[in-house]
Order: sequence, then structure tokens, then C-alpha cells
Amino acid sequence: MTSHANGRTTTDTGSNDVVPFASPAAASGGAHVEKAVAYDAILLAGFGGPEGQDDVIPFLRNVTRGRGIPDERLEEVAHHYRHFGGVSPINAQNRALKAALEAELARRGIDLPVYWGNRNWAPYLEEAVTDAAAAGDVNLLGLATSAYSSFSSCRQYREDFARVLIETELAGTVTIDKVRQFFDHPGFVQPFIDGVRDAVAGFIAEGVAPGAVRVLFSTHSIPTADAERSGPRAGDERHREFGEEGAYAAQHRAVAGVVMAAVAADVPGAEQIGWDLVYQSRSGPPTQPWLEPDVNDVIAGLPSTGIEAVAIVPLGFMSDHMEVLWDLDTEAMEAAAEAGIRAVRTPTPGVDPAFVAGLVDLVEERLNGTPAEQRPHATELGPWFDVCRPACCENVRAGFKPAAAGVAP
Repeated sequence: MTSHANGRTTTDTGSNDVVPFASPAAASGGAHVEKAVAYDAILLAGFGGPEGQDDVIPFLRNVTRGRGIPDERLEEVAHHYRHFGGVSPINAQNRALKAALEAELARRGIDLPVYWGNRNWAPYLEEAVTDAAAAGDVNLLGLATSAYSSFSSCRQYREDFARVLIETELAGTVTIDKVRQFFDHPGFVQPFIDGVRDAVAGFIAEGVAPGAVRVLFSTHSIPTADAERSGPRAGDERHREFGEEGAYAAQHRAVAGVVMAAVAADVPGAEQIGWDLVYQSRSGPPTQPWLEPDVNDVIAGLPSTGIEAVAIVPLGFMSDHMEVLWDLDTEAMEAAAEAGIRAVRTPTPGVDPAFVAGLVDLVEERLNGTPAEQRPHATELGPWFDVCRPACCENVRAGFKPAAAGVAP
């Protein structure tokens, strides 16, 4: 049985460390930590969401802090939440994920508590880290609820970790490492394979010819400037030629290819089915370029290409939060109805047993110091890094802020 060591003394992570705020094993900056680390606890880091009508505007103010957006414009987004009673499902989903992680850890005999905190709504990360420190759990392994590499899906969480340690004055007492981005871990990929297989097989069983089926893999759009800077910077030994849309788009495309290959192997005729990577949920001024094409625009054009049925796959999302419920289940399904084609939205991983087991596998990698070549990954891009590379996933609008779990800056 693995046990966590309450009250264990940690090393001050000062300016001499290549990776600030890190455990001694990760502080030197190697891409993969292949040394066992006796973590005290897991820090589950979420985005957060409102849990009532009165929470909606304060929550959106938190999300857009520093951007000077007036409440009148926030109300344009607020109606998505108000349509569902002002309640985002994301907090309930994180509670369910926390419970599932705790059950899987207990099943494996891993004695690590799970602390949960959010960036934008209660319970906040500050509370989670403070509670952990008060309990003597000072060497934390972060697990952010986002699988891919970009500023908003990785580096911003790392900046959150650093900000919280600085603001709570726990830097030097508490360390925070982070599991690798898990976009291509088999536990994350398998639920998507299952969902697409079921959708495609269902269409074919209903008499739709495979060539008249299309699969749209949808993810959150981000500014193209952020996409270009996602992943390691050019010149870094770990950088690959990801293309103009960076590691963010490359990771999604790689996973989509794996999903479609698996489905083609399982469903007769599925090798004839085409697919696209599409985007949703863009925000920001119209003059700012964001990743395209938009999912609804693509759906509108499908009938002219002979498509009769579409499977909409929320590939960029761990669970059915607001962007899935509104942008896909509401707007994209309406777009399909207007286009006169059949549509199915496939499931997110949520608390699928394969996904939960995969997350605990990631924890065990770090507890055991598993060598990189022994770590499972479904694409040629993996296994991704334990320690993010210098200047990884830069935010061009705000510059570099202190960040944990990565080589500075």
C-alpha cells in the first residue's frame, strides 16, 4: 500500500530551481520525471461554474477578470446558463469525478486524499491548497480537468497553481507538480471510440449508407495566436512541426484519427466515413482571428455533399458542461435539424470507468517514476511532458506570469 506522508518537510522552491514551486524530483526541469515521488495528495483543478441564477454574472466576471467587459455584454453569455436555471453542470460533474477517483484510488490501495478547487467559482483553488497544507499534505500532484495543450487548457492552470501559492504565502512550503496532458491516454480516448462506434453503427443499422455519414470532432475554439504558441516553442528540443495551429490542433487531429481507425476496424463499412475537426464556443471581438471552421457552419453545408447523418463528437471536453449542453446539444442539434440531417451527439468521458482508471494510471506514473517509454499513449505525439517546456503555451495578450509544473518562463 502506498501512503502519504503528512507533515513531511519539503524543499524551498526558490529562484535557483529551473521549475519553480516543484517537488525536488521535478525541479531540475527534465521533460519526464522518471523518479518516484511520495506525493501527499492530489489537487483536482477545475474551471468552476455557477450553481444558481444569482451566481451567473459574478461567475462571468471572474471568468473575464481584467478584460473590462461590462455586465451588459456578459448577459449575452449569461442566457446560456439562465436557460438551465443558472446552474452549470460542471461542479456536479467534478464532485462525481472526485468521488470516482477516490473510489479507484481506494480500490488500488493508494492512500492519497483528493482536494478539489476551481479557478472561477467555489470551491476555489485557494481553499483547496490551504486545506491541504493545514492537513500536512504539502507535496501535491495537480490534475487539471483539461486534456490538451494551450494557454487556457494547460498553462493557465499552471499559473493558477503559482498564483495561489504566492497569494497564500505557501510557496516554499507547498509544492505542486502536474500530471502530463492526457489527450492521448487510452483511458481518455476509449470512451470516444465507444461513442463514435455506437453512433456510426446505429446510422448504418437504420439504413444510412456509410458514405452518407460524417463525423465531426468538436472542440473549443481558441485565438489563433494562442493556438500557434501551444506546445513547446520552436527551437526547443521537444518541439515538433505542429503546423500553424500548433500542438492544440495537432493533438485533436491525432486523437480523431485514432478514434476513426478503431471504429473502422469494428464496424463494417466505417472505413468509408469521412471526418472533420471543427470548433465551437468562440468569444472575443470579431476582429480577432480564432480557430475555424465553426461546427454549425460545417453542419449547414453537409447536405450539399450528400451527407444524411452526422455524429457530433465533443472531443475537446471531459464532461457535459455548458459548452456541450448549449453549443452542441442545443445549437448544433438545431443546425442539423435545419439542414434536414440526422444527428447524434456522442458522450464525453465523464466518469466512464476506463477514463477514471486512466487518470489514476497517470497518478501512479508519478508515484512510481515510470520511464517515459513505458507510458501508454494512443498517438505518436505522446507521452506528453510531465514538466512543460520553456515558454510553452504563451498568452500573447498577458505575457508570461509565474507558473508551476513547467520550466520558466
